[in-house]
Amino acid sequence: MNRPPYITEAALTRFIQNALQEDVGDGDHSSLAAIPANARNQARLLVKDNGILAGVAVAELICQAVDPSLTVQVLLPDGTPVKHGDVAFTVSGRAQAILTAERLLLNCMQRMSGIATYTHSLTGLIAGTKARLLDTRKTTPNFRMMEKWAVVIGGGLNHRYGLFDMIMLKDNHVDYAGGIRQAITATHQYLQQHNKQLRIVIETRNLNEVQQALDTGGIDRIMLDNMSPALMREAVALINGRFEIEASGGITEETIAEVAATGVDYISVGALTHSNRSLDLSLKAY
Repeated sequence: MNRPPYITEAALTRFIQNALQEDVGDGDHSSLAAIPANARNQARLLVKDNGILAGVAVAELICQAVDPSLTVQVLLPDGTPVKHGDVAFTVSGRAQAILTAERLLLNCMQRMSGIATYTHSLTGLIAGTKARLLDTRKTTPNFRMMEKWAVVIGGGLNHRYGLFDMIMLKDNHVDYAGGIRQAITATHQYLQQHNKQLRIVIETRNLNEVQQALDTGGIDRIMLDNMSPALMREAVALINGRFEIEASGGITEETIAEVAATGVDYISVGALTHSNRSLDLSLKAY
């Protein structure tokens, strides 16, 4: 599976080093105390739930970072539909190292697999429409890279990665700027002054703001925020293909299909990363 562009070797190394420092500190004293240094063993990653597997590639890198001599045999790669009882991979080598890597790889995989599973589920609910599922910036600090990667593994699309790679003029921006036209005009001046080329998304709360965005122009996408499906249909007709359309705000499993049917191009769901259940996984000696 192709990795998103933000998943670089440097970024992965930095993430794993910081996570290991947080967890291991000056040593995994439980394993160092109880397990002989030369003891060798093996363990397998057991799936104890149904869903979409994610984080296997991260787990491999974590094992390598803890001890390059650990051997990981991947049986089920990222993106695989799994069920209770499946074995995702085995790891063999120094017993101390396996135990040191255990919690970090499980924390990553359980969280990522939960996100991938929920993303896959919502994507299925809008199949047959042109709408594509997007994530948001509602992520866990210092874990965004993994959470957004999990969305991709689950079949969704990444929205902007951070504040730096897209202009998104939301309600507070519009209100502080004095209105839709003022916010867009000031944004173009800023981009020109700083020689930046960034896509512009403008959030709208009603049909009047949608019309203001259309009249002003100079944007790439209009976001319909917290609108009813009926109002979205009116907005889609009003926009009439002139700009990309994104639906956002409080969209759930119960409402996403109806939202997709309005004709929007994208649906962003913060719950993909901030309100989902982790998949139950376990690393067990055998």
